[in-house]
Amino acid sequence: MQPGTAIALLWLIWAATWAAAALWADPAQKRAGFRAEVRYRVLWLVGAVLLFIPAHGYEGRLRLWMPNFAEAWICVALIAIGIAFAWWARLHLGRLWSGTITAKAGHHVVDTGPYELVRHPIYTGLLLAILATMAAKGTVWGIAGTALLIIGIVTKARLEESFLRGELGSAYDDYARRVPMLVPFAPVRYGS
Repeated sequence: MQPGTAIALLWLIWAATWAAAALWADPAQKRAGFRAEVRYRVLWLVGAVLLFIPAHGYEGRLRLWMPNFAEAWICVALIAIGIAFAWWARLHLGRLWSGTITAKAGHHVVDTGPYELVRHPIYTGLLLAILATMAAKGTVWGIAGTALLIIGIVTKARLEESFLRGELGSAYDDYARRVPMLVPFAPVRYGS
């Protein structure tokens, strides 16, 4: 198997299993609403399209680097690690997970497992996988798509932070003072 095929399979398997697992979530009691979410969703859509423009065999001006075989397989490993970390976080969150910004019945701060390392471990794992995908592609499109996806992820994380502070109050504030937002072991900047 070639690294490009492995990358495509990893992302396809993640997308299919992630969508299927949405059936495990409890119903939402309160939502942030479509207007609040449209900004990051547009960024995610355009970013994903750009990131996944095929780069195999392309050697034009828009290719900035070409990873060798070993580097490409390192990228595959990093994508797998990122996706596995995101899945660990999703499984640990359990039925409280939602693809949209919501509060569930009995919603509470989860601060164990991957949530001890970062407040948004699903995004942390996906960011690692996205950055590794960009590194494996080496194209301007990959960089542009990654930039849009990063902006979209940070936008959604900040919206979630605001929503959760409103729903969970001081319990979430205390958690945010202890645990970094997206980068494990980073200094905690309250409100970031």
